[in-house]
Amino acid sequence: MSPADGARIIDLDPGSHLVRDLWIPMPDGVRLHARAWMPADIDTAPAPVLLEYLPYRLDDWTSVRDSERHPFYAAHGYVSVRVDIRGTGSSEGLFEDEYSAAELNDGEEVIRWLAAQPWSTGRVGMFGISWGGFNSLQLAERGVEGLDAIVTVCSTDDRYDNDVHYMGGAVLGIDMAAWAGTMLAFASRPPRPEVVGESWLEIWRERLEKQEPLAPVWLSHQERDDYWRRGSACENYPGISAAVLAVGGWADPYHDTVFRLLENLPGPRKALLGPWSHQYPDRGLAPGPGIDFLGETLRWWDRWLKDEDTGVEQDPDLRVWIGESEPPATYYAERAGRWAGIPEWRRAPETTRFPLTGLGEAGDPSTVLLRAPLATGQDAGRFFPFGNATDLPPDQRAEDGRSRCVDLPVGGDGLNVLGSPEVRLRLRSFSPRAHVIVRLCDVAPDGSSALITRGVLNLTKRHGMDRADEMVPGQWEDVTVRLVSAGYRVAPGHRLRVAVSDQYWPWVWPHAGRSGLELDPAASTLHLPLYEGRQEQEVSFEPARHVRPITIGTPEMPDAPELPERMVQVDVASGETMLSVDPGYGGSRVYPDGLEFTESAREVYRIREDDPQSASAESQWTLVLSNQKPGGAAARPWRAEIRTRSLITAEDGDFVVRNWVAATAQDGDGEQVEVANRSFEARVPRTSA
Repeated sequence: MSPADGARIIDLDPGSHLVRDLWIPMPDGVRLHARAWMPADIDTAPAPVLLEYLPYRLDDWTSVRDSERHPFYAAHGYVSVRVDIRGTGSSEGLFEDEYSAAELNDGEEVIRWLAAQPWSTGRVGMFGISWGGFNSLQLAERGVEGLDAIVTVCSTDDRYDNDVHYMGGAVLGIDMAAWAGTMLAFASRPPRPEVVGESWLEIWRERLEKQEPLAPVWLSHQERDDYWRRGSACENYPGISAAVLAVGGWADPYHDTVFRLLENLPGPRKALLGPWSHQYPDRGLAPGPGIDFLGETLRWWDRWLKDEDTGVEQDPDLRVWIGESEPPATYYAERAGRWAGIPEWRRAPETTRFPLTGLGEAGDPSTVLLRAPLATGQDAGRFFPFGNATDLPPDQRAEDGRSRCVDLPVGGDGLNVLGSPEVRLRLRSFSPRAHVIVRLCDVAPDGSSALITRGVLNLTKRHGMDRADEMVPGQWEDVTVRLVSAGYRVAPGHRLRVAVSDQYWPWVWPHAGRSGLELDPAASTLHLPLYEGRQEQEVSFEPARHVRPITIGTPEMPDAPELPERMVQVDVASGETMLSVDPGYGGSRVYPDGLEFTESAREVYRIREDDPQSASAESQWTLVLSNQKPGGAAARPWRAEIRTRSLITAEDGDFVVRNWVAATAQDGDGEQVEVANRSFEARVPRTSA
């Protein structure tokens, strides 16, 4: 994914920094591959070190993004280091799982090694977006000596309830499957022959022979348990003494983390929350506006790693984008709204209560039945927006029509929301297992409905995410659905819509039963965190900028099919709804060293209206890497092709997970050889999901 034209380009003086490849030794003899961008005078003037630690291949897949960021820090007096996690890219060893004990133990060793180098001052900062933001928090929580500051972007402190696997205790069908399929494809890529030499094929074969798909592991932990507690910084906020700059985007699913860190961290902490998707805020990708994030982070590093007074401690606790009413769309180059500075944010604001009696039929306050169509949720948008054309939720009127709704009038001053709304419902279920989903929408005078936020609750988790308590059919209970946080102003004359459903496919994997809920509107309420802005500080940023990235080419692909990025099809005869998605991760490109890297993927989600057990989620990937004129340690041309398929279904009380991996290579003699052809099948009992 390449940056758009929205960011200013920085052309660095080539003499301002130098680049060195490193091998970082681990205690068990494994070496991790790293690249370091260093100040030009590093051999005579040691510098603080910045670390980004990822499984995404520094030699190719992240090299464009890396080239926009790491050289900038080097030119401003830092050694900026990008390390590939064990068993990924060209690092040695075997990859196991997300945030494994091996990954985090290695991370500690990397920090200690960097701090001990003669070119290091011994002070280390860590940063990253998504995975790199996760493990920055995780290693800070471990209290690694020398790690003095972190910048964590679009990350989570709660691996169970705020990640890609579960939401409100419900299986996230859309990303439990898609991300597991993506990681199967990513982990199947070979090391670079230019780095590891002629042994690349042997190393690759061993990786493929020993790797295991991840979805069965994740589905085996349907409650919050020790598996999820490992790497969840929320389990030990007091353990984090490093200075934390927490950064999120309203279009990113992890932005609740920003508020939790502000409210719970004991040490220095500040937060930035913009309109952004799952991207750095300076890459020129939608939605904007972007900011000079490099400049903001440089202020952070200079304060906490060089002891310079940069004014960051006088910044508001929270600098936040407050969105404003605008027509619903799946893409915005820039969102409507404004920046606000909240001087202090130590606890969640008080909420204002709104009754939901209107959920009943007009003029009838009695209870109402809730039994949404199984395909409710097709207009949910992408769980991980990356700035693509169809990422964001479209007009919600169709979804509203499949839900129970109540509209609340908005007065002449508008309605300003900042924080996490809650909806408290009195309900009863007709089966032991059920979900409830609540959406808040901004309804304009023309009737269009724009999603503000939403929340999910698997009712078996109503007493806690670490346990499973089935509902007693027919018994009334009061439950609380916590919605994802929002910063939004509903315009005067609009209406605030509360929409409730019991289905939300493919975000929420449906329970096997199909019986529905009954709601008591008279005993149900909405609780909104309203923002008055009385002590608000003015906030402004310089425009987005980044270093001129390396130049990559786009090969001609005459045979590549042109498919819609996101397409919903309904088979009227069978009642099947199919959602087909191109995740748009990278496409095809040619790197400066001659590597041609082609990738294509498709995700397909199916469900039939008559059967919740007809739900299926499938992910297919094809990747081809080749270099006909390699340099470095590669003596001969090479080519590798990987095809993966991942499929999750449910039957007879189990999740059924099937995976296939096929890999071929061009060996040293130019012959096509099979490297792997494996299939996997696992059945996982549905303990609560």
